[in-house]
Amino acid sequence: MTLALTLSFVVLAALTVLALLWSRWPGWLKGLLVTGALVFYFWADGVVHNLAGWPTTDALPERFVLLAAVIEEPSNKGPGALFIWIQALEDGKPVRQPRGYQLPYAKDLHALLNEGIKKSRQGVTQMGQAEPKAGKKGLNWLRPGSDEQVVKIRDLPAPQLPEK
Repeated sequence: MTLALTLSFVVLAALTVLALLWSRWPGWLKGLLVTGALVFYFWADGVVHNLAGWPTTDALPERFVLLAAVIEEPSNKGPGALFIWIQALEDGKPVRQPRGYQLPYAKDLHALLNEGIKKSRQGVTQMGQAEPKAGKKGLNWLRPGSDEQVVKIRDLPAPQLPEK
């Protein structure tokens, strides 16, 4: 699959170069072609990273089961990150496939994840909730950081068995 994607990018680049060198298109159309090819390349790069198993930086689902976590503490080399592997819950049931997420490092979330993983290793399944951080109302997309979430992790409640 990786070879096919690489070859498709090479073919796209070759067609763009051919169109730029040997076509009689006006300059504005050639500029539009280059801009479109660049936009497509960066969009496709993000899509490929999601396909290849890279953790997503998308917002966490509202409810999920915590499966694993890797903590990368801040250092001189970088700001640090929290990588979690979760399975989303929809209608009280886990979805088919788990998903990896990358969150910005936060000391309180680091402690919360450590505690959750310890309990998970002891056999106590951990359920998480993600809620949007309370803030000003209005045009959230204009304020950087307005999409931050508050994450809570607790023990998964025992299932209620039906009466006999």
